[in-house]
Amino acid sequence: MFGLTKQPMKKERESGDIQVAGRTISLTVVEHSRAKRLTLRVEPGGREIRVTVPPKVGRDEIDRFVDRHQTWLAERISVLPDQAALEPGMKVPIRGVPHRIVLVAKKRGVTHQGRDESGPILLVYGDGQYVGRRVADFLKKQAKADIEPLAAKHAKAIGKRIRSIRFKDTKSRWGSCSEDGNLSFSWRIMMAPTAVIDYLVAHEVAHLKEMNHSVRFWEVCEQLCPKTAACKGWLRRNGTKLQAIPF
Repeated sequence: MFGLTKQPMKKERESGDIQVAGRTISLTVVEHSRAKRLTLRVEPGGREIRVTVPPKVGRDEIDRFVDRHQTWLAERISVLPDQAALEPGMKVPIRGVPHRIVLVAKKRGVTHQGRDESGPILLVYGDGQYVGRRVADFLKKQAKADIEPLAAKHAKAIGKRIRSIRFKDTKSRWGSCSEDGNLSFSWRIMMAPTAVIDYLVAHEVAHLKEMNHSVRFWEVCEQLCPKTAACKGWLRRNGTKLQAIPF
């Protein structure tokens, strides 16, 4: 889920879709020069299945490998939430608070939070077919607005410098930190409670001082975020649900 940015000797070779447990899932084949055998992984959220293969392994062998593991894949995919694409009336969490999506059709406007008699809402303007995209864009903007100041505050607290901050829709990690001070975060974290967002930022900033997951690293992380243990547990229990939401 978390980790340091490395330079693995790998490349994405091909991708496509397969049917597993009645669902259409993206299948990605990654060739890794150090791989000794074929391995299979269901990415968090169940949005992708990744097959890692040694160099020169043919497609026929890959297909046979995936076919042999259909039962294993089905067991893991079937327990994940099969959520439909976001649409008006559905709820999406923002900083841990569920917001009902309200479409304001045939009008232009900037997606924003509000409240009506039912509680918190998220007003989305324009064509209904773009609801998911506009909610995602909203979360990206919120991530930049919240995370950049948090990262600067935590970095200052430990006397370290951040080189850059990027936001992505990563499939397997919530964040990463490179040795030269580049931080990366999944904008999906904006659906988590504010304390969990703070923990994720503290976690990655702590790597600027300790490029590992040693006892000293966790001491730095807890110095920056005293609620580290509770927030780490929340993300472990609930992170897959956030990864599974289709935008």
